Amino acid sequence: MYQSYDPISLTGLPKRSNQGGLASESARLWRSLALSTIHCVVLALAMLSANLQLACAQESSDIAKQAQNPIASLISVPLENDFNPHTGANKEDSYVFQMKPVVPFRLSNNWNLITRTIIPVIQVPDLAPGVSGTGGLGDIQESLFLSPTKAGPVIWGAGPVISFPTATENILGTKKLSLGPTVVVLRSQGHWLFGSLAQNLFSVAGPSARPDVNQMLLQPFVNYNLPHKWYLTSSPIITANWEARSGERWVVPVGGGVGKIVHLGKQPVNVYSQFFRNVERPGGTSSWSARFQMQFLFPKKR
Repeated sequence: MYQSYDPISLTGLPKRSNQGGLASESARLWRSLALSTIHCVVLALAMLSANLQLACAQESSDIAKQAQNPIASLISVPLENDFNPHTGANKEDSYVFQMKPVVPFRLSNNWNLITRTIIPVIQVPDLAPGVSGTGGLGDIQESLFLSPTKAGPVIWGAGPVISFPTATENILGTKKLSLGPTVVVLRSQGHWLFGSLAQNLFSVAGPSARPDVNQMLLQPFVNYNLPHKWYLTSSPIITANWEARSGERWVVPVGGGVGKIVHLGKQPVNVYSQFFRNVERPGGTSSWSARFQMQFLFPKKR
């Protein structure tokens, strides 16, 4: 559910010019993809409100907390869309669509390994004079969390995170192979589930002409579970680019939203939307953002 691609890290990259027509057509294609994802979320919520899926009442009482736990022993496939308006030189919209499969493996009676992959598809407008907008695949990230199988009052996982230079366009990625540590800590207490995920990436290989990578991501999250599998949620993504000037270093969003466990046939799906105000941000970036997600859940059969 958590740990998202940071579109702010696209700023400050080498200049690259594209033909205006190609950039415009690419923007329309990625905008269509993003809007299709939003429509899926709206449709799922409409089905929920109309009570078309009576099977929801039969779902186990803890599936919402499993969906909210980034290192739960649960296979899930989140599909997320991040919308960032008024970005770049001409105050246009940018989108990041992400597929983020989570697959746990049981290593022994005492330890699990949870793999989390982020595959971003990005559309950005003109970021600055001479840096034309484009769309395509971004840098793919892989996180590996080693976590105890027997959870105590505090649940935790830790391991490495790797960012691969898979971006199809120069301004959509760093062109650097980067790695670093990542850790997540959380606690479930009554209706509450809260915790935080943190990581820091350092570039270890790549073109010397490209800026070095030294970037932190911190994602605190808090959820309050309501009856009928509704919940209130807040999971802002705070980033710090340590290579940037002090005034351009931080992105600090504040906000939250609402979610619900729904069913598409027999398939449980976690649907949520969140809205954030960026109280600290680099120049030329959006002052607010919206996040929409559908997370397909595959709980273990008992």
